Amino acid sequence: MMGSGKTTTGRELAARLRRPYLDSDEQVVARSGRTVAEIFADQGEPAFRAEEKAALAGALSSPRPAVVSVAGGAVLDPDNRAALRRSGTVVWLRAGMNTLTQRVGSGAGRPLLGDDPRAALARLDAARRPLYKELADVVVDVDELSPTQVVDRIVAAIGAGQAVEATPR
Repeated sequence: MMGSGKTTTGRELAARLRRPYLDSDEQVVARSGRTVAEIFADQGEPAFRAEEKAALAGALSSPRPAVVSVAGGAVLDPDNRAALRRSGTVVWLRAGMNTLTQRVGSGAGRPLLGDDPRAALARLDAARRPLYKELADVVVDVDELSPTQVVDRIVAAIGAGQAVEATPR
């Protein structure tokens, strides 16, 4: 979910694991030469979702294991969900509404948030949460954790090689 810390955590996790880092939104920009907001404004959400799907497929087909931060809405597409299931370990950075709202701020540059980011986040979360839960091999509740603590929990969970909820104690 946007605001959960995917980019910050993904970069730190990739460095810790000594793996390449890919961000699906960054891949969309690199492929299209346009920002996510520009694609939404000029061509609409369906055009963005098509770019997102292509970028995700490219990231997941990397010949070398990588850490991939997947755009929060990618799970809405059944093909993307199937690709994620096949790709390796899926980690859900689960954040509460207060955390998400604080982190996205005014929502600038985030086309789906509009004039009321908290209400938009609540709608998006309600639609996406069941899909995140379905896909996740590892769940980390991030609200009270630093990025390093989140990475520590992910590393511990993937080292255990099993589906877990890495919740703070």
